[in-house]
Amino acid sequence: MEISVVIPTYNRAALLPRALDSVLEQSYPALEVIVVDDGSTDNSPDVLKSYLPDITVIRQENMGVSAARNRGIRQARGEWIALLDSDDAWMKDKLKNQYDFHLRNPGLDIFQSQEIWIRNGRRVNLKKKHLKSGGWIFKKALPLCIISPSAVIFTRALWRETGGFDPALPVAEDYDFWLRILKKRPVGLDEKESVIKYGGHDDQLSRTTPLMDYYRVLAMARHLRDESLPADYFQALVKNMQQKLEILINGARKHGGNLKEYLRLEAELDSAIAWRKELKI
Repeated sequence: MEISVVIPTYNRAALLPRALDSVLEQSYPALEVIVVDDGSTDNSPDVLKSYLPDITVIRQENMGVSAARNRGIRQARGEWIALLDSDDAWMKDKLKNQYDFHLRNPGLDIFQSQEIWIRNGRRVNLKKKHLKSGGWIFKKALPLCIISPSAVIFTRALWRETGGFDPALPVAEDYDFWLRILKKRPVGLDEKESVIKYGGHDDQLSRTTPLMDYYRVLAMARHLRDESLPADYFQALVKNMQQKLEILINGARKHGGNLKEYLRLEAELDSAIAWRKELKI
């Protein structure tokens, strides 16, 4: 099992050593470690230089995390891709655990492991909704992202088939990518905790970008006209879009916001419901 590790990073010089050390100290070594520096303006290049030749560094102008991930995956030589966000870290047996899981489940081309969360330096207990899941989890993945980039591994062929991460989305790009996979594939779950996911720092995209659910609604809307989407999947999609749009619309009416865009998406949803009824699917 040849695994290419892809790490996108932007202005995370202080955090990079923790992430890189956790990969280079794996008990099951990766085929290669590719770091895509997405136009950092801090001393990230110097930090990365100190890890050569154990890693491959790609530097590009700042184009966002999706473009960085796609760039690294395109260059990867391994059949399997393991992503790691530069503010997270792996336990030393992460890749070994996933290799063992693959041997037990050779038919799966995507699976993930459980993780532990550190917030502001302290371990926190995960709520049930944040625990990783396995199986046919498209409906379960609609309310919020339940696959973590740092915990997942998938084949490069699946990335190509799915079309990669969408650079047009500033956030929820992973949510969008997983939905496109999960409507066609089951995901495996290794119950072993193999990832340390850190949070609480100021530059997290989920903290710096408001209205995360707006981008989730945009991602869901892409599946409204998919005739192959099973009826129960479509119904779950409608329910989640309606819930999120109601909150967005009410918020925009009370506090201001892009009400016209939210109403446009609501109309698009209503049109898709009528379209499915007309087609009797």
